Amino acid sequence: MWNDMSVAVVLPTYNEAGSIADCIRRFEATGWVDEVVVVNNNAHPDTSPAVATTGAREVFEPVQGYGAAIRRGLKETVTADLVCICEPDGTFDPEDIAKLLPYIADVDVVFGTRTVHEFILTGANMGWWLRWGNWAVAKLTELLFNTGWLSDVGCTFRVLRRSAIDRLGDDYAGNGSSFGYEMMLRVIEADLRFVQVPVNYRERVGTSSVTGSTWTAIGLGAEMAGLCLTARIRGTDALRPRD
Repeated sequence: MWNDMSVAVVLPTYNEAGSIADCIRRFEATGWVDEVVVVNNNAHPDTSPAVATTGAREVFEPVQGYGAAIRRGLKETVTADLVCICEPDGTFDPEDIAKLLPYIADVDVVFGTRTVHEFILTGANMGWWLRWGNWAVAKLTELLFNTGWLSDVGCTFRVLRRSAIDRLGDDYAGNGSSFGYEMMLRVIEADLRFVQVPVNYRERVGTSSVTGSTWTAIGLGAEMAGLCLTARIRGTDALRPRD
């Protein structure tokens, strides 16, 4: 619980068998987390045995993609007042939830940011392209939508009020890696209050299917920039699935 509000953590997993149990235990050890939901998104076969050693609840999502996993996780945590989304790959410190939760008293959504130099730790996969690419799309978003301060559009560590989740709905256009940024655009469109807070960013355990390849990461950045421009020109309704 945090200030009498229940807290659930959603952890999407695909290739994090080597780090997920430690991530879960560290979230549980904070004392603020009431439930951890692991969304198994066709994950490595060693994942379920690792989760079984913890107090987390595991659910299975057959539709592939980061976005599909998060959407399932949000549906599984409908009784929680606050939902924290994080990746269990060792890049984030679960204890940093203590940086995000205090701001929820004043805003609807708290986004993390990984691009503040002092918080990028040794070994973290945040090279020139990733750091400045995220910053550039963040500033493009600021410019086109006249938002508050943004420095990272790819950070997946965030906390949302249940009321914000309900306001955003479930009619997202994508199920892939750009889902987190699409959610950010919808937060802006809905005129929800938000803030971005620096979090520690560490070396990943294992290899990422996205940022492990420079060209894949650049492609994702270009996709996000395209989403930003489309949303500004045609409105975020253009991002919603068509019948």
